[in-house]
Amino acid sequence: MSSLNTFGAILTYAIALESRLRDYYTAAGNPERAAAAESRCTKLERVRRQNVVEITLEPIEGLDEANYALNLEDTSPEGQRAAAQIAARFYQDCAPKINAKEAQRALERCGRDHQEQV
Repeated sequence: MSSLNTFGAILTYAIALESRLRDYYTAAGNPERAAAAESRCTKLERVRRQNVVEITLEPIEGLDEANYALNLEDTSPEGQRAAAQIAARFYQDCAPKINAKEAQRALERCGRDHQEQV
C-alpha cells in the first residue's frame, strides 16, 4: 500500500473509500448507509475540485493506506460497524493534516458521520 502524503492522495483515497463503502453497504442490504456513503463521495469530489487552487505542496506525513484496510467480505452488522470504525479513524487521522479549511471540515464531517454508525 502507498503512503497518503499529499492533499490529492488523501482526497482520492477518501473518495475511493466512500465508493467502496457504498458498494459494500448495498451488498449488505443497507440502503441508508449506501446512500450516505454516496452523498459523502459526492461532497468530497466537490471539495477536491474547489480546493485544488488552495493546495500547497507541503508533504503530509504519518498516513498510510495499510492502516485503513477494510474487510468488505463481512456484511454482518458487526462487520458494518467495524468498517464504519475504520473509516471514522481514517477521517480523524487525516483531517488535522489538511491545510485547506473547507476540506478539513468536510473530512471531519465524514468522520462524524461514520462515528455515528458505530
